Amino acid sequence: MGFLKVEDLKVHFPIKGGFFGRTLGYVKAVDGVSFNLEKGKTYGLVGESGSGKSTTGRAIIGLNHITDGKIEFEDKEITKIHRAKAEIRKDIQMIFQDPYSSLNPKKRVLDIVAEPLRNFERLSRKEERFKVQELLELVGLSPESILKYPHEFSGGQRQRIGIARAVALKPKLIIADEPVSALDVSVQAQVLNFMKEIQRELDLTYLFISHDLGVIRHMCDHIGIMYKGRFVEEGTANEIFNEPQHIYTKRLIAAIPDIDPNKREELKRFRAEVSTEYEQAYNDYFDEEGLAYGLKPISETHLVALPEKG
Repeated sequence: MGFLKVEDLKVHFPIKGGFFGRTLGYVKAVDGVSFNLEKGKTYGLVGESGSGKSTTGRAIIGLNHITDGKIEFEDKEITKIHRAKAEIRKDIQMIFQDPYSSLNPKKRVLDIVAEPLRNFERLSRKEERFKVQELLELVGLSPESILKYPHEFSGGQRQRIGIARAVALKPKLIIADEPVSALDVSVQAQVLNFMKEIQRELDLTYLFISHDLGVIRHMCDHIGIMYKGRFVEEGTANEIFNEPQHIYTKRLIAAIPDIDPNKREELKRFRAEVSTEYEQAYNDYFDEEGLAYGLKPISETHLVALPEKG
């Protein structure tokens, strides 16, 4: 049985202009993306700002209108998610990028974490309070925190509150959109390791979205590299990091900092080689509009965007 299957997903935003506000064209934020996510695994969507990765995640959960394509969740089509929103919202939750702006500063932690419970479950005030305290303990926060406000917590603690809210309904899939990018580097590792722990404990499946390949390497089993709304490469984490094929993938990997002093010269040479290849062989990887070609398999699990001649 399939878990999450995305087929030829397209999200195009109209460009309005003129006196009558007519549609002059479209921004193709996502332009034909397909991938499969297995239960209990973590699939990473990675790319620079504007690549379409966050738009893809928001389309899956119903926050962006889908222009074309098909989305299946547990063998049930949810493409027109407005019809099935209540039906699947318990099973699909989202963790947002900024842990402060995603939490209502006027509400106490009790009300923030209890919000999904109030929408889907009928609990007494006593049961609700006990449930929220359990969730806070699960994410490593004191049960006494329920009466505090978001500003009374650190960035990492606020993200834990967001995670507590996301797992309150025991979802099957969590879409994590840049969940640590707003945090200090010292806190990022703590939150990422905690997310892996809670994944094992609650049998969660993640769609993990990030611009940071270092974070993606730490979290993901399978990876899709996005550029201008399309995949340029897809494969297992091992294939992407150890056998990158597309010049854009190589460029992202070359940008990962390496603090090992013994590898600095090696990294310097790799970056120089990638920079040269990017300049000299750009047209071998992108069409006349600077868009990626269609994906072609080079192994059972590894696909690369190459022209027909490739």
